[in-house]
Amino acid sequence: MSTLSNAASRGLGRLWGRKDRNTHVEEAPEVSYDDDDQKHEPEHLSDTSKDPDSNDPSVRKRREAPPLVRDLAPEERDRLERALVKKIDLRLLPMLIIMYLMNYLDRNNIAAARLAGLQEELDLEDTQYLTCVSILFVGYILMQVPSNLFLNKIGKPAIYLPVCMIVWGVISAATAAANSFGGLVAIRFFLGFVEAAYFPGCLFFLSSWYTRKELGFRTAILYSGSLMSGAFSGLITAGITANLDYKRGLRAWRWLFIIEGVITIAIAMAAFFVLPNFPRTTTWLTENERQLAVWRLDEDIGEDDWVGSEKQTFGHGMKLAFADIKMWVLMVLVFCFVASGTVTNLFPTIVQTLGYSNIISLLLTVPPYVLGVITTFCNSWHADRTGERYFHVTIPLYFAVIAFIIAAATTKTAPRYLSMMLMIPGVYTGYVVALAWISNTLPRPPAKVQFCHHPSPG
Repeated sequence: MSTLSNAASRGLGRLWGRKDRNTHVEEAPEVSYDDDDQKHEPEHLSDTSKDPDSNDPSVRKRREAPPLVRDLAPEERDRLERALVKKIDLRLLPMLIIMYLMNYLDRNNIAAARLAGLQEELDLEDTQYLTCVSILFVGYILMQVPSNLFLNKIGKPAIYLPVCMIVWGVISAATAAANSFGGLVAIRFFLGFVEAAYFPGCLFFLSSWYTRKELGFRTAILYSGSLMSGAFSGLITAGITANLDYKRGLRAWRWLFIIEGVITIAIAMAAFFVLPNFPRTTTWLTENERQLAVWRLDEDIGEDDWVGSEKQTFGHGMKLAFADIKMWVLMVLVFCFVASGTVTNLFPTIVQTLGYSNIISLLLTVPPYVLGVITTFCNSWHADRTGERYFHVTIPLYFAVIAFIIAAATTKTAPRYLSMMLMIPGVYTGYVVALAWISNTLPRPPAKVQFCHHPSPG
């Protein structure tokens, strides 16, 4: 019975990334994190956790902390780590948020463009307009997994993500040249194809810099970009519709795509000079900071992060993901979230049913997204503080269900707008925690994480 209990303890310890107190640990040779000394780079712990010379399955290897980290006193280590996380936050998050804001804005501005004359000028039927909206997701779904695996292979997010952003900015601006249903469908398909690289890649990117207890709030901060884009979209479209409609012979919706596409390209150019790659390969940290950044992730998960492209294969990552039941469960969870979140694709049209003018309707789309940003931050912060995920994911959904019921059950203006205020926060407040849950549950190895980080486009 004792043997069975020890085995169960070791199994649970490996499942949740905790160290096993009942396991005899054999020290491995000291590891250097110098990029120039490739021959000393460690393999993933999943490949070397067992001692090949030992017949005892309870004997496992554990790498030592690098010298600059090992010699730190606990108080000094804590102080340096807090300073490191703050430095990483300031370097990564502002640019990632702005890039994701433009990613979501370029994807969903067709909903606001409908009120700015797009459907009228192109003479689209309702079914044709909805086809133009949904065809983006076909390209998005097709490209998510290949893009993530390719990013993991090359290990250069600082180059890959801005390049993708420039391409989708050009495509988004080209939407202004659409003159028919067929042209708009083709543009939207390729826009989704390229935009698919960004958000799944960002989730992996964050998991390569932050520990599990830090991921939830950082994911919420990143996702706030999409929620803020909903608010900005209404404001920008209202301003363009009021001031630029028919300027130089162009309708307001064409100006919308041109202006937002040019802004996207400009931001992507700046991102080349701001975004880093991975902790192991970055150049903007000191040697002490770099060793600490790498080691704290190794210590948190019990497995090394991205080391080199030769250790990342598409087939290996796919095989690991398909064999993990947790990946399938989380896939169903995200699918259900995204099915509920499709309300954002037609949100300006839904608000317009209240009976106000186009400009007023666009302005009324702003408050629900602002509330969504606030509730998302609060919920994710509390989830990280408590370490609890399930209720932080499900409780907001109860409010979403109530909102949808109210919207369907009454025709009065005040209750219907109340339901619209609850729709966005009800769906996305829990969705952000669910995305962090994926990173917590499937933290390593990178090839597997990249395959699993492909949430639906929303």
